[in-house]
Amino acid sequence: MTSVSIDIEVPSSFPADKVFKVFSDFDTIAPKVNPEVFKSIETTEGNGGVGTIKIFTFGDAVPFTSGKYKVDAIDASNFSYTYSFFEGDNLMGILDSITNQIKIVPSADGGSIFKQTVIYNCKSNEKPSEDILKIEKEIYEKTFKAIEAYGIAHPENY
Repeated sequence: MTSVSIDIEVPSSFPADKVFKVFSDFDTIAPKVNPEVFKSIETTEGNGGVGTIKIFTFGDAVPFTSGKYKVDAIDASNFSYTYSFFEGDNLMGILDSITNQIKIVPSADGGSIFKQTVIYNCKSNEKPSEDILKIEKEIYEKTFKAIEAYGIAHPENY
C-alpha cells in the first residue's frame, strides 16, 4: 500500500488553547461558515470522544457527497486531534482511508500555528491527482480561517 500526504500550516494571532477550543466546535461551526463545503456533520455513534463515528455531508463546492470518519485520538492538553475517514465517496474508490492529524502549536508571539497533515492511504499505486490535493489543501486552509473568524466574532463562546 502506498500513501501520499499534504501539510497545512496556518498562523493565528490567537493562543493555542483558544484555537483548539474553537476548532473543537468544528461540527457546529463548519457548516455555518463554509456551507458550500460542509452541508452537515452528524454524530452517528459515540459522544464525541475517541471512537465516535461521524458523517460529513459535503456541499456543492466539493466533488464528493459524503464521508464517514472515526475519531482516533484527542489530546486537549497538547491541542491535538486525529480522525480517519474509512467510508464514503470521498475515498474516490482508490483509498482505504484518509487520516487527518491536527495539532495547534503555540508560537513565541502568543499566537499559534494550526498544523494539519492529511494522509491518503491508497489501496494500490493509484493516488489522488495533484489537482484534488491542491483543492483539498485550499479547502482546509479556507475552513480554518473561517472557523477562526467565527471564534473572533463570538468570543463569549470561547
